[in-house]
Parts: sequence; C-alpha cells; structure tokens
Amino acid sequence: MTEPFITNDTVVFGLLTLCLGFIFYTSSIKTGFWSKFYNIVPAVLMCYLLPSILASSGLVSDESSNLYYMASRYLLPAALVLMTLSIDMKAIANLGSKALIMFLTGSIGIIIGGPLAILIVSIFSPETVGGNDFDAIWRGLSTIAGSWIGGGANQAAMLEIYQYNPEKYGGMVLVDIVVANVWMAIILLGVGKTKRIDKWLKADTSAIEKLKITVSEFSDRITRVPTLTDYMMMLFFAFTAVGLSHFFGDYLSDYLRSFESVSDKGSFLSFLGSNFFWMVVIATIMGIILSFTKAKNYEGAGASKIGSVFIYILVATIGMKMDLTKVLENPGLIVIGFVWISIHAGLLILVAKLIKAPYFFLAVGSQANVGGAASAPVVAAEFHPSLTSVGVLLAVFGYVVGTGGAILCTILMEIASKV
Repeated sequence: MTEPFITNDTVVFGLLTLCLGFIFYTSSIKTGFWSKFYNIVPAVLMCYLLPSILASSGLVSDESSNLYYMASRYLLPAALVLMTLSIDMKAIANLGSKALIMFLTGSIGIIIGGPLAILIVSIFSPETVGGNDFDAIWRGLSTIAGSWIGGGANQAAMLEIYQYNPEKYGGMVLVDIVVANVWMAIILLGVGKTKRIDKWLKADTSAIEKLKITVSEFSDRITRVPTLTDYMMMLFFAFTAVGLSHFFGDYLSDYLRSFESVSDKGSFLSFLGSNFFWMVVIATIMGIILSFTKAKNYEGAGASKIGSVFIYILVATIGMKMDLTKVLENPGLIVIGFVWISIHAGLLILVAKLIKAPYFFLAVGSQANVGGAASAPVVAAEFHPSLTSVGVLLAVFGYVVGTGGAILCTILMEIASKV
C-alpha cells in the first residue's frame, strides 16, 4: 500500500467536513451555475464523490484511517436512534404491503442476478468467472451478495463461510463499492423525476403523501428553538443508546459464539455472533421504544437533523473507500457487477410496474438491500425528510435476511460457474 500524503485522522476529518460544508453551501445556492449543477448531479452523490477523489489522488486513504470505523460504530447507531426517535409506526404500517414487496423483490433480484451474471459473462469471458479452490470467483462474489442483500456484517459472514482468498478480496470490495455507488447515483438522478416515473408506473402515492403530511404536521407542531438542554438531552439519548447497543451487542454476540462449533463457522449462527449486526438492531429498537415516549418531541429541537449530520459524515468516510483509479483494474469483475445490478434493477422495475408501486418504494427497497443502513435513510430523505425512518426500518430488515439470502445466491453461483 502506498502511503497517502495525509495520515493524521484529525486532518483527514477536517478535509471531509470541508467537502461536506462546500457541497451543502453550494447546493443551497438557488441561482446561477451551482443551481444548474445540482439539478443534474445530486448533492448526496457529491458527498461520496469528493472524498473518493481525495482518496484516488493519494491525498488520503481509507486503509490508513480509522474514520470509517468511528463513523460506523459511533455515529451510525447514534443516527439510527435520532432518526427513529419520532417514528410513527402506525403511519408507516399504513403504507401497506408494497414497501415490503419491493424490498423482497430487490433481495430476489440479487439472489438470481449473481448466477445469471456468471452465466452471461461466461459466454464471452469464461476465465473471468473461473478460479479453483479458495480462488474461485463464486466464493468472492458471495461476499458481494452478503453486502448487497444485507450489509457489512453479512459480507464478513460470507467471507468466513466460503473462505475466499484474502489477498484477492480487495478486488471484490472494489466491485461492491463501484457498482453500488453507480447504481445509487442512478437512483438519486431519478429522485428529481419522481412524478414522471410514478406517472409511468401508474403508482398510487396517496399513502406516502399522507405519511409526509402526518410527520410534517407533527414536526411543525413541536418545532421550537432548541436550548443547550435540548442538545444535551439528544446527545444523552443518542450516545447512551450507542453505549448500550455496544454493551448488549458484544454480550449477545459473545454468548451466541459460545455455541458455535468449528463446523458452524460462517453459518447463520456465526452471523448472529456479529456484534455489528446486534449494534444496529439494538440501536434501532431503542429509537423505536423512545418514539412511544415524550422523547419523540425532541424531533422539534432537530433530532433527525443531528442524525443526518452523523449519517453524512459516514457517507463521506464511505466515499474514501472508492479509489477511482482502480475501477478498470479488473474489468471482467466490474462487468459481472454491472450485469448483476442490472438484473436487480430490471426485476424491481418490472414488479413496480405490475403492482403499481411508487418510485419511492423501488428506490428505498433497492438501497435497503444494496446500500444498507448507511445509504437507505439518505435516499429516503432525498424524497422527503419525513420518510427517513422507512429507509432505516427496511435496512435493518435487510441485515436480518442478508446472510440466508446470500447463502442461497452463492449456492446458485457455484452451480452456474460449473455449467
């Protein structure tokens, strides 16, 4: 690994906040060049892209930084609490079954997309999908399946299950990040054309509009000028929950791992031994519990906005993981990734058209799979801030079904690679 120019995380963090500040300031300008620019390129995409440019130029490197670990373990659970603090479970339930159908469609698209991508690419480049023993490409692709149906914990579980060569694992991570971010960019570009897409889908958006109104009216009713006490109470709720989610998450994961035998290593029991999984689930549950108390009124003091700040810092650290100079290092794997995500997208569009599901369900259902808890709430918020909690809940559901779905996908990919 080449040493980056800046290795001090304090300086790197300053650069990331500089990028975020620049993006949010310029995106708030409603006239001239910047207005036209952000009509084409979504601001949230730039929050990924600018840090990736810093990483690609050798100025900073995710490999020598602990900022992603800090953001994913400290800020992500805090954001989940603050974003679900004011959740209206009844209103979300009133969205109906289409949100869940689109999420499951996205999962199925990943499960069948992997083996189909291998079959398609093998027609003109059989060596790309080859490999023997622990170098077999299907083993490496299993980690992408885990990431795209669930998240990082599921991805780690799949690496344990199928024992892909660690020296080549970086190439799979690259495919995961590049393809997932390109797909997210396409989804975000569609957000600005939501009405046109919904009209083509003949979608009924009344439930979504009702949720927007319900949450917005509640927010308007409780909005106040926050005091220092308000901020301290929100930090109390968020980071006490972070501490508890780590404490109980570590306890549960250690307890479940105590039942794990050598033959169980990498199994679903092994996945349940992931402290990251339990951290996310417990933090979300705590946020939901708080939503049934007076704590939900802290939304009026800006709870979800503080949560969004934490999420965007996480987004910037994720952007650091993408080295744009390495995109074409293994074009065959990149092709597999894009064929795979295209099948996922095609199935989502087909089902959305058949059941007349709104574009919001398509976009968030996809990101709850492919992006997980880090990006599903961001995409949901692009439609409307009041919809953030829908993204959070679906993303957590993705963690639950991720490993089982990824194992099924990998079994099919192994069969496809031997055809």
